[in-house]
Amino acid sequence: MAPTDRFVAETTFHVRYAETDAMGIVHHASYIVYFEEGRSNYARLRGSDYASFERGGHYLAVSEVGARYVKPARYDDRVTVRCWIGEMKSRTLTFEYEIVHAVTGDLLVTGFSRHICITHDGQVVKIPDAWRRWSGS
Repeated sequence: MAPTDRFVAETTFHVRYAETDAMGIVHHASYIVYFEEGRSNYARLRGSDYASFERGGHYLAVSEVGARYVKPARYDDRVTVRCWIGEMKSRTLTFEYEIVHAVTGDLLVTGFSRHICITHDGQVVKIPDAWRRWSGS
């Protein structure tokens, strides 16, 4: 369940046909793309989109990702991705996710992605202060 003690970003959209498999359900790999949409929306809502982060000389390289699949979503279902910061360290950041059916509220998937901050030439660096301040709220 999404926390109530910190900022949680939500984004809702329809499942596209291309994201489903032969059984008509969302392919497991599509949820990782949904996680990415969740964290992109999180950054936008916090006032610093990821494109600006990259223009500032940084990348957040994915170092680990995990997902727990609870119930399937199907083509044209409306799903809501909830995203929040689970942990922030000086050089690493963990986003956590919850994907629910937007109409029924059923929990579909939970997960996380861990990232390490690097420069464009691959050097590990501290996460910029503007982003590190997000962990306090």
